[in-house]
Amino acid sequence: MTTATAPMKAKDYKSVIPPTWCPGCGDYGVLNSVLKAFADLKIDIDNTVLVSGIGCSSRFPYFVKTYGMHTAHGRVLPVAAGVKLAKPELEVICFGGDGDGFSIGGGHVPHVARKNTDLTYILMDNAIYGLTKGQVSPTSDHGMVGSITPYGTPDNPVNPLAFTLTYGATFVAQGYSSKGKVVQEIVTKAIQHKGFSFVNIVSPCPTFNKVNTFDSYKEAIDEIPEDHDVTDLSAALNIALGNSKTRVPTGILYQVERPTLVDRLTEINKLVGGTKDYDINKIVDSYIP
Repeated sequence: MTTATAPMKAKDYKSVIPPTWCPGCGDYGVLNSVLKAFADLKIDIDNTVLVSGIGCSSRFPYFVKTYGMHTAHGRVLPVAAGVKLAKPELEVICFGGDGDGFSIGGGHVPHVARKNTDLTYILMDNAIYGLTKGQVSPTSDHGMVGSITPYGTPDNPVNPLAFTLTYGATFVAQGYSSKGKVVQEIVTKAIQHKGFSFVNIVSPCPTFNKVNTFDSYKEAIDEIPEDHDVTDLSAALNIALGNSKTRVPTGILYQVERPTLVDRLTEINKLVGGTKDYDINKIVDSYIP
């Protein structure tokens, strides 16, 4: 990771575009925590790319001074993977919501996780579609009434933590937007981790979700015990599935080291006699009689 040459404060990473979220949105807290994490790490603005999909939380890149890509709905991970493969030296951080990440974009998560692509994916989970005005999302509870499900959703919710653990993510954590210091520490460690880091942040939507509110989380948020072994996948799954004493767990569930996609492709490149100093035009010309 390339770091800034001069000391940076959180405010130095703010862009001139003010956040446009509804008053009281949990995403404000996430933004503040991320900016502080960037300052902790001395993130280099010129060598960092934020990539997002579509949704309230996917506006994130507009509010930060780094390079940013606001892509198509659910396509944050394949676009970010392309950026990382093209320029492995860049710090690539993804932002999105539960609808963007686990509905239309859900098919991309397993493959980025199993390949251990070196990305940090920060997902703001409000269990509702906010930008399109209150439909239930993949993480909404069974029976939740939404703008187009007046009799309640018939679907069971996705569990983002269990999902990413099962598919091989090497860093899985959860935060709560009102616990800014904890989120800051988690995001800092997620960015430092080499491999696919998934951070689910519970970020209530006070405008459209009247079920999963700040008040409802007040007594339900539990920090993961200090003696939890983050290298134990079974223990992490127990926490994710609610089989432990933690109700809505916050902290790092799982972290292990494993070769990244770039590491493995670099090895293949060596095996075939490749070099970083290639000329794509010469390669194309070699196939032309």
